[in-house]
Amino acid sequence: MTTSETETELGTEEETEHRPRYYGLAAGALAASMSLAFGELVSGLSDNIPGLVLGVGEWVIDIAPGSIAALGIETAGNADKPILLWGISILSIVFGALIGDLSHRHGRWPAIAGFGLFGLFGGFTTARNPMSSAGASWIWSLVAAAIGASLLVFLLERLQRPTRLRTALEDPVDPRATRRAFLIWSAGAGAAALATLGLGRGVRGTSAAETARDALALPTVNPPSTAPTTTAPAIGEDALSGLSSYITPNNSFYRIDTALSIPQVDPADWKLSFTGMVDNPFEVTFDEILAMDLEDHTITLSCVSNEIGGNLVGNATWTGVPLETLLDRAGVQAGATQIVGRSVDDWTAGFPTEVIGDGRNALLAVGMNGEPLPILHGFPARLVVAGLYGYVSAVKWIEEIRLTTWDDFDGFWIPRGWSKEGPMKTTSRIDVPRRNADVIAGATPIAGVAWAPTRGISRVEVSVDQGPWIECELSEVTTDETWVLWNTRWEAPAGDHTITVRAYDGGGDLQPLGPANPRPDGAEGWHTIRVDVT
Repeated sequence: MTTSETETELGTEEETEHRPRYYGLAAGALAASMSLAFGELVSGLSDNIPGLVLGVGEWVIDIAPGSIAALGIETAGNADKPILLWGISILSIVFGALIGDLSHRHGRWPAIAGFGLFGLFGGFTTARNPMSSAGASWIWSLVAAAIGASLLVFLLERLQRPTRLRTALEDPVDPRATRRAFLIWSAGAGAAALATLGLGRGVRGTSAAETARDALALPTVNPPSTAPTTTAPAIGEDALSGLSSYITPNNSFYRIDTALSIPQVDPADWKLSFTGMVDNPFEVTFDEILAMDLEDHTITLSCVSNEIGGNLVGNATWTGVPLETLLDRAGVQAGATQIVGRSVDDWTAGFPTEVIGDGRNALLAVGMNGEPLPILHGFPARLVVAGLYGYVSAVKWIEEIRLTTWDDFDGFWIPRGWSKEGPMKTTSRIDVPRRNADVIAGATPIAGVAWAPTRGISRVEVSVDQGPWIECELSEVTTDETWVLWNTRWEAPAGDHTITVRAYDGGGDLQPLGPANPRPDGAEGWHTIRVDVT
């Protein structure tokens, strides 16, 4: 092939200068979309290869500074992961568009180089996932990149010259013909990308973990003396629309973790290892856990990133084996001052060994509110430790418990700026009325929840417009590890008003006034809302 023929095939730089840049931008965006869609298809066909977007997202979470992670959780809450994934998708498509623009003006090499980098980065990030096959992740990422580069070159060639087929849509005499061909092929590429994405989502069958969980019936458990006497406290949350229920339903329980792709752990293959500074390292299977003496304990969990008045907190009845029982079997060595849990996706958290045996409940939990753990919340097993924020204790999808010293290891969030110790602070929240609600003048209920796990709540008070503090009625519970529901009634006069709540723990200590941000060890402050009474 001569030089002149090559220039005719790809289009000279002088020719491309007269064509709008949006052709190249569009072609590159479509090519990147097809690469991402193909990655989703591969992920849908496999239980252990993450899609390209997920792989990059996991890498971003691992390298993100603590301040950025905190901002994401505090501003977006449970929506932080979808926002991250959408952001990565958009940036990837923008990157593809820029590659397309360069290729439109300079020929094939930007497409090959740009999508080559795309594939290498995708392979690196997806292969990092501890549950994936590294070799397969690299191969399919590079294949996805090759598809994107090929599609980009193909689309731009439709614009640069008529195809050899000389179809009716590509009349070489008509200068508009190549443009029509480009638009038609581009529309087809977009439809193919959408179809591939839909197919990738559609072929995701029921995982082995979901099948096993659906078929599982937890053994009957006799509630211990610490179980609550009722799930309908005396103040009657059903009568107060908007007041949190004593037991938070599984589908309403908050979820904060770093897992972008929820681990699908087949309990038939799962084992929990006890390692480190123990006399008798051992592994235990899921069936062996179920055969042990299981206990039910109602425990409130909260995320350290929960703002004052926030909803990153919930109360559930957890079924499991006391962690102390398992550690006694392992034989904790003298000098082992930290218990570190590690999940199947390598997330870690650590807490002091001394909390085991101090009277609080700490469970290897396999059930939540009378059913097997939801997969979102850690199936087949997770840790639940009363009185500690989740970032230092609540390891989901756990596969290892390691005993070490306090100084020898830091959990995932500690190097990112959070305190190494994470005791939960006394906190109260107004649920009724809602912030900025319109309230009818007259007798008005004020109600909410308060918690100080392991210490309990002894008193809750509210104040209207910074006036006298009014003591509230508390629900009856038989454990100090759960939240309590509280309420009172207020004769509301017309006008704008502020309502503030504060609580005292079981030892009589007042909830911290604050203000303090969630980072590094939990928010402090008295929840205050404004209402308009008419």
